[in-house]
Amino acid sequence: MLMLTPTAIEVVRTITSAEGTPDEAGLRISTVDGAETLQLEVAAIPAEQDQVLTAEGSRIFLDQEAAAFLDDKVLDTGTDANGAGGFVIALQGKYS
Repeated sequence: MLMLTPTAIEVVRTITSAEGTPDEAGLRISTVDGAETLQLEVAAIPAEQDQVLTAEGSRIFLDQEAAAFLDDKVLDTGTDANGAGGFVIALQGKYS
């Protein structure tokens, strides 16, 4: 199952608790190409087949393909060489 670092939990919680966002909202991670690319969006509710993860007030909705791909991964946050922030995915057990 996808694991979230404390910083990822905080970012997800911040993103999904913006003004006007429903209390049940979550970050939905989906894919249409077998996890070649992942799409992220704030969703008011999970889709019917989504796996729902909750951690310390944050909610993640994973479509079936994304859930399978991310099953052995860790979601964290980081910055690139230009200082832009984003999510980072690493293998569980290999994450440092």
